[in-house]
Amino acid sequence: MAPWRAPAATVVGVIAGGVVGRRSQNRQWLQESRTAAYEKFLQAFGAVEMELREAFVDRRAPAVVWGPFNAALQSMSLVASWDAMAAAERICCFVEEFTILFHGRQPSDLEELRPIHGGLYEAHLRFVNAARRSLDPTQEHLVQALGGPSAWHGVESAWAPGDGVAGQVPDHS
Repeated sequence: MAPWRAPAATVVGVIAGGVVGRRSQNRQWLQESRTAAYEKFLQAFGAVEMELREAFVDRRAPAVVWGPFNAALQSMSLVASWDAMAAAERICCFVEEFTILFHGRQPSDLEELRPIHGGLYEAHLRFVNAARRSLDPTQEHLVQALGGPSAWHGVESAWAPGDGVAGQVPDHS
């Protein structure tokens, strides 16, 4: 065996180990960054959705704080998978539809909220599944997510607690 082969093999081994180690570190960084971005987005979405829903049920103008929601979206754009970004964009579309209900008036019809609420529920579940898959492709597909938009029967019951029929604004005159 030539005397130069042992040092050459050592150098090649060190370089290969460095490349493999760097790739592993990059994957770890990406997974940690994605996890943090997804968590931040879900928390910010939850706050926006809760405020919009409570304002609708309470028949008042919403007081949404948009900064954290927008910041979470921007952070996510750096690291999210394509599927997670598409699902987050779908959530944003329904959030926008929800806010439009309040433009220049106070919503008074529960049926206006039903398709938006259903869309938010489905978009939230789609986002959670996309985020889970981007973090670990072996994650099971969820058919129901925790948190996010509540079940529709909860919205209906909060809308008219003893004040008549859901979807009608009570007459207290």
